[in-house]
Amino acid sequence: MKARKSSLNRSTKETDVSVSVNLDGNGKTSIKTGINFLDHLITSFGKHGMMDLKVNAKSNDKIEHHLIEDAAITIGLAIDKALATRKGITRFSYSSVPMDESLAEASIDLVKRPFWKLNLSIKRSKIEDMSKEDLEHFFQSLLQNLNSCIHLTVKYGENDHHKVEAAIKSLAVAFRTAASYDKKQKGIPSTKGSM
Repeated sequence: MKARKSSLNRSTKETDVSVSVNLDGNGKTSIKTGINFLDHLITSFGKHGMMDLKVNAKSNDKIEHHLIEDAAITIGLAIDKALATRKGITRFSYSSVPMDESLAEASIDLVKRPFWKLNLSIKRSKIEDMSKEDLEHFFQSLLQNLNSCIHLTVKYGENDHHKVEAAIKSLAVAFRTAASYDKKQKGIPSTKGSM
Protein backbone atom coordinates (compact mmCIF):
# COMPACT_ATOMS: atom_id res chain seq x y z
CA MET A 1 0.00 0.00 0.00
CA LYS A 2 1.07 3.57 -0.70
CA ALA A 3 2.38 5.46 2.34
CA ARG A 4 -0.28 7.78 3.71
CA LYS A 5 1.74 10.84 4.63
CA SER A 6 1.26 14.56 4.23
CA SER A 7 2.80 17.85 5.27
CA LEU A 8 1.01 21.15 5.47
CA ASN A 9 2.00 24.71 6.35
CA ARG A 10 -0.47 27.43 7.31
CA SER A 11 0.92 30.94 7.64
CA THR A 12 -1.19 33.99 8.39
CA LYS A 13 -0.68 37.34 10.09
CA GLU A 14 -1.87 35.59 13.25
CA THR A 15 0.06 32.29 13.27
CA ASP A 16 2.60 30.02 11.60
CA VAL A 17 1.68 26.33 11.81
CA SER A 18 3.39 23.33 10.23
CA VAL A 19 2.07 19.78 10.47
CA SER A 20 3.40 16.48 9.15
CA VAL A 21 1.50 13.24 9.57
CA ASN A 22 2.06 9.57 8.77
CA LEU A 23 -1.19 7.67 9.24
CA ASP A 24 0.68 4.36 9.15
CA GLY A 25 3.18 5.32 11.82
CA ASN A 26 3.73 4.10 15.37
CA GLY A 27 2.31 6.97 17.41
CA LYS A 28 5.55 8.97 17.50
CA THR A 29 4.82 12.63 18.21
CA SER A 30 6.63 15.94 18.44
CA ILE A 31 4.22 18.70 19.44
CA LYS A 32 5.25 22.30 20.11
CA THR A 33 2.53 24.93 20.45
CA GLY A 34 3.64 26.70 23.62
CA ILE A 35 0.37 25.73 25.33
CA ASN A 36 1.00 22.78 27.66
CA PHE A 37 -2.47 21.23 27.76
CA LEU A 38 -2.88 21.61 23.99
CA ASP A 39 0.45 19.83 23.47
CA HIS A 40 -0.78 17.06 25.77
CA LEU A 41 -4.07 16.63 23.88
CA ILE A 42 -2.43 16.56 20.45
CA THR A 43 0.21 14.13 21.73
CA SER A 44 -2.56 11.82 22.99
CA PHE A 45 -4.34 12.07 19.64
CA GLY A 46 -1.22 10.96 17.75
CA LYS A 47 -0.21 8.30 20.28
CA HIS A 48 -3.59 6.59 20.56
CA GLY A 49 -4.37 7.10 16.87
CA MET A 50 -1.07 5.33 16.12
CA MET A 51 -0.10 8.08 13.68
CA ASP A 52 3.24 9.83 13.60
CA LEU A 53 2.43 13.48 14.13
CA LYS A 54 4.66 16.53 14.18
CA VAL A 55 3.18 19.94 14.95
CA ASN A 56 5.01 23.24 15.28
CA ALA A 57 2.76 26.23 15.94
CA LYS A 58 3.87 29.79 16.65
CA SER A 59 1.73 32.79 17.44
CA ASN A 60 2.44 36.02 15.55
CA ASP A 61 -0.17 38.13 17.34
CA LYS A 62 0.15 36.59 20.86
CA ILE A 63 -3.54 35.60 20.87
CA GLU A 64 -3.92 32.02 22.09
CA HIS A 65 -7.36 31.53 20.53
CA HIS A 66 -5.90 32.03 17.04
CA LEU A 67 -3.04 29.62 17.72
CA ILE A 68 -5.36 26.91 19.06
CA GLU A 69 -7.77 27.31 16.14
CA ASP A 70 -5.09 27.31 13.45
CA ALA A 71 -3.30 24.30 14.95
CA ALA A 72 -6.56 22.32 14.90
CA ILE A 73 -7.42 23.42 11.34
CA THR A 74 -3.98 22.46 10.03
CA ILE A 75 -3.97 19.06 11.75
CA GLY A 76 -7.42 18.28 10.36
CA LEU A 77 -6.48 19.35 6.83
CA ALA A 78 -3.19 17.39 6.92
CA ILE A 79 -4.97 14.20 8.00
CA ASP A 80 -7.66 14.67 5.34
CA LYS A 81 -4.91 15.10 2.74
CA ALA A 82 -3.09 11.95 3.95
CA LEU A 83 -6.31 9.92 3.67
CA ALA A 84 -6.42 10.85 -0.05
CA THR A 85 -9.16 8.86 -1.88
CA ARG A 86 -9.71 6.69 1.24
CA LYS A 87 -9.51 3.58 -0.92
CA GLY A 88 -9.42 0.32 1.03
CA ILE A 89 -10.10 1.80 4.47
CA THR A 90 -12.50 0.40 7.07
CA ARG A 91 -14.37 3.75 6.97
CA PHE A 92 -16.66 3.34 10.01
CA SER A 93 -15.66 3.01 13.64
CA TYR A 94 -16.77 3.55 17.19
CA SER A 95 -14.82 3.83 20.43
CA SER A 96 -15.76 4.18 24.08
CA VAL A 97 -12.88 5.26 26.33
CA PRO A 98 -12.94 5.63 30.12
CA MET A 99 -10.66 7.87 32.12
CA ASP A 100 -11.23 7.19 35.79
CA GLU A 101 -14.81 8.36 36.50
CA SER A 102 -15.35 9.83 33.01
CA LEU A 103 -16.49 8.09 29.83
CA ALA A 104 -16.37 9.44 26.28
CA GLU A 105 -17.64 7.96 23.02
CA ALA A 106 -16.69 8.70 19.43
CA SER A 107 -18.46 7.49 16.30
CA ILE A 108 -16.76 8.11 12.94
CA ASP A 109 -17.60 7.78 9.26
CA LEU A 110 -14.59 8.83 7.17
CA VAL A 111 -16.83 9.74 4.25
CA LYS A 112 -15.85 13.01 2.58
CA ARG A 113 -18.96 14.74 3.88
CA PRO A 114 -18.20 16.95 6.88
CA PHE A 115 -20.58 16.91 9.81
CA TRP A 116 -19.76 16.99 13.50
CA LYS A 117 -21.65 16.85 16.78
CA LEU A 118 -19.73 17.61 19.97
CA ASN A 119 -20.59 17.55 23.66
CA LEU A 120 -17.66 17.72 26.09
CA SER A 121 -19.80 18.47 29.18
CA ILE A 122 -17.15 20.86 30.57
CA LYS A 123 -18.22 22.73 33.71
CA ARG A 124 -15.14 24.75 34.71
CA SER A 125 -14.16 27.94 32.87
CA LYS A 126 -10.53 26.76 32.57
CA ILE A 127 -8.69 23.45 32.46
CA GLU A 128 -4.94 23.65 33.05
CA ASP A 129 -3.74 26.50 30.79
CA MET A 130 -6.73 26.53 28.37
CA SER A 131 -10.11 28.21 28.66
CA LYS A 132 -13.29 26.16 28.24
CA GLU A 133 -14.23 28.00 25.06
CA ASP A 134 -10.77 27.48 23.53
CA LEU A 135 -10.88 23.76 24.37
CA GLU A 136 -14.28 23.44 22.74
CA HIS A 137 -13.10 25.46 19.76
CA PHE A 138 -10.03 23.23 19.35
CA PHE A 139 -12.25 20.15 19.08
CA GLN A 140 -14.74 21.92 16.79
CA SER A 141 -12.02 23.13 14.42
CA LEU A 142 -10.35 19.71 14.32
CA LEU A 143 -13.58 17.83 13.63
CA GLN A 144 -14.72 20.33 11.01
CA ASN A 145 -11.48 20.03 9.02
CA LEU A 146 -11.17 16.23 9.09
CA ASN A 147 -13.76 16.21 6.27
CA SER A 148 -15.67 13.35 7.93
CA CYS A 149 -18.83 12.66 9.91
CA ILE A 150 -17.95 12.54 13.62
CA HIS A 151 -20.03 12.42 16.80
CA LEU A 152 -17.99 12.94 19.97
CA THR A 153 -19.70 12.89 23.36
CA VAL A 154 -18.63 12.81 26.98
CA LYS A 155 -21.28 10.52 28.48
CA TYR A 156 -20.53 11.36 32.10
CA GLY A 157 -17.81 12.36 34.54
CA GLU A 158 -16.92 14.73 37.35
CA ASN A 159 -13.37 15.86 36.54
CA ASP A 160 -13.21 18.14 33.48
CA HIS A 161 -9.59 17.22 32.77
CA HIS A 162 -10.57 13.54 32.66
CA LYS A 163 -13.56 14.30 30.42
CA VAL A 164 -11.45 16.10 27.82
CA GLU A 165 -8.73 13.44 27.86
CA ALA A 166 -11.30 10.66 27.46
CA ALA A 167 -12.77 12.59 24.52
CA ILE A 168 -9.48 13.01 22.62
CA LYS A 169 -8.52 9.39 23.27
CA SER A 170 -11.88 8.02 22.11
CA LEU A 171 -11.57 10.14 18.97
CA ALA A 172 -8.04 8.82 18.37
CA VAL A 173 -8.96 5.16 18.86
CA ALA A 174 -12.05 5.41 16.64
CA PHE A 175 -10.04 7.23 13.95
CA ARG A 176 -7.28 4.62 14.08
CA THR A 177 -9.75 1.81 13.34
CA ALA A 178 -11.74 3.74 10.71
CA ALA A 179 -8.57 4.76 8.85
CA SER A 180 -7.05 1.27 8.97
CA TYR A 181 -6.96 -0.86 5.86
CA ASP A 182 -9.63 -3.52 5.52
CA LYS A 183 -8.13 -6.58 3.76
CA LYS A 184 -11.52 -7.45 2.28
CA GLN A 185 -12.09 -3.94 0.94
CA LYS A 186 -10.72 -3.72 -2.61
CA GLY A 187 -11.82 -0.21 -3.55
CA ILE A 188 -13.64 2.82 -2.23
CA PRO A 189 -15.82 1.73 0.71
CA SER A 190 -19.03 3.19 -0.68
CA THR A 191 -21.89 1.98 -2.85
CA LYS A 192 -21.38 5.19 -4.86
CA GLY A 193 -17.87 4.17 -5.86
CA SER A 194 -16.48 7.45 -4.56
CA MET A 195 -16.37 9.27 -1.24
